Amino acid sequence: MTEITSPANQRIKDIVRLRQRSHRDRAGALLVEGYRELKRAVDNSWRPNLVVTCPDLWLGKHEPSLVERCEKAGAEHLRVTPPVFEKISARDRPDGLLAVGPQLRTKLADLHLPPDALVVVAESIEKPGNLGTILRSADAAGAAAVIVCDRCTDVQNPNVVRASVGTLFSLPVVETSTAEALEFLHARGFRILASTPHAEAFYTDFDLTGPTAVVVGAEQVGLKDAWLLSPSCSAVRIPMLGQCDSLNVASATTILLYEVVRQRVAKNRAIVPPPAPHEHGGDDPHVDSLHTAAAGRGTIR
Repeated sequence: MTEITSPANQRIKDIVRLRQRSHRDRAGALLVEGYRELKRAVDNSWRPNLVVTCPDLWLGKHEPSLVERCEKAGAEHLRVTPPVFEKISARDRPDGLLAVGPQLRTKLADLHLPPDALVVVAESIEKPGNLGTILRSADAAGAAAVIVCDRCTDVQNPNVVRASVGTLFSLPVVETSTAEALEFLHARGFRILASTPHAEAFYTDFDLTGPTAVVVGAEQVGLKDAWLLSPSCSAVRIPMLGQCDSLNVASATTILLYEVVRQRVAKNRAIVPPPAPHEHGGDDPHVDSLHTAAAGRGTIR
């Protein structure tokens, strides 16, 4: 395999351009960097067109099998030197894996929700990092979908992929308007919790074991009146005991989602799966030490 050694190579320049939304949209392309992110993408049937590797930067022994999976899915493989990979990477400490593939597009009509579904609605979220963290929390809480309303940031932004740790690929993400999202949820009988610091009710005041939508908005302006004035919605707040009158939107979303999880686990503990393996490219010393300690106590399960 030919190794690209020059950051001035045209293929490398083309990849760097994909950091800009205009170039991504024109190419219909999505950038995925990192072992965990790429593994989760491939695990969820995303098929990259191109995978770029730098074995000198790999963290462990699992990367070759992931690259092989990408190649079997039809991806072209480019191998590059560390300076070249650093040119295309957006990370301070790149791990030598980056892929380019198709963007993800899901519509409301494409959603097939299970009974008692949990849905997250994120309205006008401005920062890619916050949107990615909301996706990560939604996945952890077992949400069936995330609906992004009146977006202020690009869902296909590489920083969303990174902050979500690849969970952008593990659950449907729909972009639509506030009016369409509200109509969709109301028609399906969802209990809709609209988060606002001005509400009288606490987020713990409601039964959230049935179909539930958690709705959060931008930190500075909050949710639109369409949510707060709708008879379909229950305005709720997170109690604030200090001087600060609001939380980071991703943190607030996580708190709200885990009240849903708490209620559902209390009702049926069996819904919680066993602990998952670590997902970076190398071996996890923490898992190894836990198993060693457990073996000494004879408690491995």
